[in-house]
Amino acid sequence: MNAKNDKKEKPDTGTSGKWLRKLSRSLSGEAQDRGEVVEYLRDAGQRGIVEGDALAMLEGVLGVADIQVRDIMVPRAQMTMLNRDDDGATLLKTVIESGHSRFPVVDEDREKIVGVLLAKDLLRYAAQASHAKGGIEFDIKEFMRPPVFVPESKRLNVLLREFRRSRVHMAIVADEYGGVAGLVTIEDVIEQIVGDIDDEHDVDEDVNIRKDGERQFIVRGQTPIDEFNDYFGTELSDEEFDTVAGLVMKQLGRLPRRGETLQLADCEVKVMRFDRRRIDSMRLTAPRDIVPPEDRPLAEE
Repeated sequence: MNAKNDKKEKPDTGTSGKWLRKLSRSLSGEAQDRGEVVEYLRDAGQRGIVEGDALAMLEGVLGVADIQVRDIMVPRAQMTMLNRDDDGATLLKTVIESGHSRFPVVDEDREKIVGVLLAKDLLRYAAQASHAKGGIEFDIKEFMRPPVFVPESKRLNVLLREFRRSRVHMAIVADEYGGVAGLVTIEDVIEQIVGDIDDEHDVDEDVNIRKDGERQFIVRGQTPIDEFNDYFGTELSDEEFDTVAGLVMKQLGRLPRRGETLQLADCEVKVMRFDRRRIDSMRLTAPRDIVPPEDRPLAEE
């Protein structure tokens, strides 16, 4: 009996036991601040107790309390918005081209956001209209959902909690004067914890150009110009810039807006993903069929 008790009370002197006791004390309130908790986590990572991906996520969880909405929001200039007075065909075209799932709806002056439209609601209408004789008139007011507004200063941990509680996945960011500063989605918040979440407009890191349909391609902003020229048979100059994003920025003379379209050589290029620092990806429409380099026959020697 005493032997069993002695065994239970024997302290864990192993590395894992010591570290776990440290972390337990820090999470119980003995740590002076989050920085100390992060130090414990990194120490655990170096000792192999916590894997790299898990460590990054744990740091992200702790870090969202220090990040404000203004730090990650999509600025108003880059928002894809729908006009309340547009017909169903015009709205559907914007929804399909943008690739987003939720859209702020503005009034005729584009100054006030009057609602939010989910792409799935509009696509459901499109499916019904395609089977109806004479078509169906689309009244956006029947499908709009009320917008949710949050201040620029709201902390991400609080916003995430509100998103989960309300089951709303997008909020309009209001500035100090009550105007629209931008928008933020639940994906934007989660990416601060788990890292970038790729979608259908992203290209694998080891692939700069991906065919996405007939004469349609997704191009990374960091694609070297010589690779772009080889792929599409163009002759863009690489004297001033090394990447396609650099050429796009030069042609516009400013930071692009999400959804903005321009001509590059004989191709139409549309900015799909863009943050405040760089162009992530673009959708390119070629004027003719393009055979990817890997599918071209080898030149005869």
